[in-house]
Amino acid sequence: MPKLRIEKGPAPLWLRALIPIIIIVLTFLITSLLILWADADPFEAYYNFLILPLSKKTSAIEVLVKATPLILTGATAAFAFSAGYWNIGGEGQLLAGAAVGAWVGMTLTDVSPYLGIPMMIIGGIIGGVLWALGPALLKIKLDVDEVVTTLLLNSVIVYIVSYLLNGPWRNPESFWPQTQEIDPGTMFFKLIPKSRLHFGFIISIIVIFIIWFILSRTPLGLRMRSIGLGKEAAKFAGVNINRTILITALVSGGIAGLAGSGEIAGIHFHLVEAISENIGYNGIIVAMLAGLNPIAIIPAALFMGLIDTGAQTVSRVLGVPVYLGNVVQATLLLVTLSSLLLQNYRIKRS
Repeated sequence: MPKLRIEKGPAPLWLRALIPIIIIVLTFLITSLLILWADADPFEAYYNFLILPLSKKTSAIEVLVKATPLILTGATAAFAFSAGYWNIGGEGQLLAGAAVGAWVGMTLTDVSPYLGIPMMIIGGIIGGVLWALGPALLKIKLDVDEVVTTLLLNSVIVYIVSYLLNGPWRNPESFWPQTQEIDPGTMFFKLIPKSRLHFGFIISIIVIFIIWFILSRTPLGLRMRSIGLGKEAAKFAGVNINRTILITALVSGGIAGLAGSGEIAGIHFHLVEAISENIGYNGIIVAMLAGLNPIAIIPAALFMGLIDTGAQTVSRVLGVPVYLGNVVQATLLLVTLSSLLLQNYRIKRS
């Protein structure tokens, strides 16, 4: 009788295709126990999580709104991770982009949207790039672990933003810890009247196709992927490791910064401390759920946006804590990381 053994190697294509389904099913099974613990029906809870929000126009549009920054922060992580640069600083880079975007919106007055909107986009990108620059230089000059530096800088920018909002940028009229409203000419236009869906959604889709093109159709993308597969082999092939990592880190940070300025220009119209709500961290979940595939980031972000929107519905209908959505997202990340290991193993008969 033949024996089965597990060996390291590429998993068969059929298994890799099933991994997203496995991830979702396992996540729902695990979180169902928590829902039962909260004295709620798991089937009814997931109906409110996944079906009910799509059955109403308002909540369906809100799913797109929630997904917009997640597409960008998912692209942030996927782009960096593809080159083996573990950028965990999307949250901080988003806040830096939001801060610069708010400054641009407050500085420009009576500006035309044809100038104001591009300036908001550029400002957000610059903010994210500048915040990503330090960890990138420490990585290529001193080989300091980017996981540590990018993660720690997330806390630093939180305190900087808090200082600005409770100090020089505090609203002089309301005295609330938030900035003044940005100039109307720097606000993103709405895609659907009387909704929160804004021009940033189109920008996020464009960014996805740009990074897909870079990763799959350009020499830079080839160099990035070669480094991600193995630095020694890439170096032997003549790839300039440090320059490629620096470009990767700065582009990744710029995408996160763009997400931040988009939240300012499209949703809030002023800077507040709680502008992110873990969008940067959730972008890592999106990227991993998508298997670092840029195109797959779109449905992964929509799925996360659906969970976020559905959490409000579940809390209202079933009376369970609203942070149940955060629990589902965290479980999704852990299951995703565990399930992706399946891609590196296969079962063989001996």
